[in-house]
Amino acid sequence: MYKLDHTSGKPIYEQIRDNLKKLIIDGVLKPDEKILSVRELAVEMTINPNTIQKAYKDLENEGYIYSVRAKGYFVAPKDNVKNTDVLFRALRETVRELYYLGVQERELLETVFDIYRNNDGKENYND
Repeated sequence: MYKLDHTSGKPIYEQIRDNLKKLIIDGVLKPDEKILSVRELAVEMTINPNTIQKAYKDLENEGYIYSVRAKGYFVAPKDNVKNTDVLFRALRETVRELYYLGVQERELLETVFDIYRNNDGKENYND
């Protein structure tokens, strides 16, 4: 369920955060669904619980998950996600880079339209 690449330069907590976020975006994890506790996930992945806690805190700050005292962490409704400004900044930077690399406007727009047409959230974001 969670893929970690110990050879990449990306910190483990970021990989966990990104994996969990992808599961939420893809609809594998549904709103208000309970996710593994910090301890459970740490045991399952044989990782320090502090690493899991950092990933969960990032996701909670972005609005992807929420915690209920003495009950655990749950997937938040998508209305709670707070990082649209950050995502639009990243999109602008990506478009600028694609422009620099010579990608034609039509190709870029077709890619965006394809994602919206498919709108199943299951695009392979790592292509």
